[in-house]
Amino acid sequence: NMDPAHRDRIAFVRVASGHFERGMKLRVVRSGKDLRPNTVVSFLSQRRELLDEAFAGDIIGIPNHGVLQLGDTLTEGESLQVTGLPFFAPEIIRSVEVADPLRSKQLRAGLTQLGEEGAIQVFRPVAGSVLLLGAVGQLQFEVVAHRLEHEYGVKARIMGSPYQVARWVTCAPEDGGEVELKKFIDANSHRVALDAVNAPTLLVDHAATLRAVEANWPKIKFHAMREHAGLVFHKSM
Repeated sequence: NMDPAHRDRIAFVRVASGHFERGMKLRVVRSGKDLRPNTVVSFLSQRRELLDEAFAGDIIGIPNHGVLQLGDTLTEGESLQVTGLPFFAPEIIRSVEVADPLRSKQLRAGLTQLGEEGAIQVFRPVAGSVLLLGAVGQLQFEVVAHRLEHEYGVKARIMGSPYQVARWVTCAPEDGGEVELKKFIDANSHRVALDAVNAPTLLVDHAATLRAVEANWPKIKFHAMREHAGLVFHKSM
């Protein structure tokens, strides 16, 4: 959304090694999809220019429509795995609704894009339709409300929620894997949500409730941090 007259989406990428040429075939390691960017740009102040080539150390802008996400790695076909960006469990959880019900579609589209951008953490409850927002400080909610109104034409009301603690949940293959995780989600559907990359997240009202859930589900792992690329999770802190 760098151009007010045209809502575009640009992913900024640092060339780590090699030589980039406009139109070359690149692979998004996370998804396995290929792309041939022909409108790669560079920025100087408010001016953008088309790039024909770039070298290691250069930062380039690749316009795209959600194909690229934070932490993605682009290669010429190699399967490289690099450490993803750390996402920490939010300290504040709020619910959000649109002031004008006719703008609900725009609200979801705006929050989806802001969540992919990393401006805020967006959670979609497994059971329920009210979207939830997670942040580390109140200022994030104010910034998101401002951007929703001025970039997406949506006035949103950000309100309280019954949740105070969030943990991403996984289950190791030797403990039942996807089957055990599905059982957990089905049994706790009233307090499980999916984030921007569809990672299941447990939302509870208090740390004591979290401890009780952990005791009842010993095979489930609860994480206070995850890496945004590759869905690599870390132990709860």
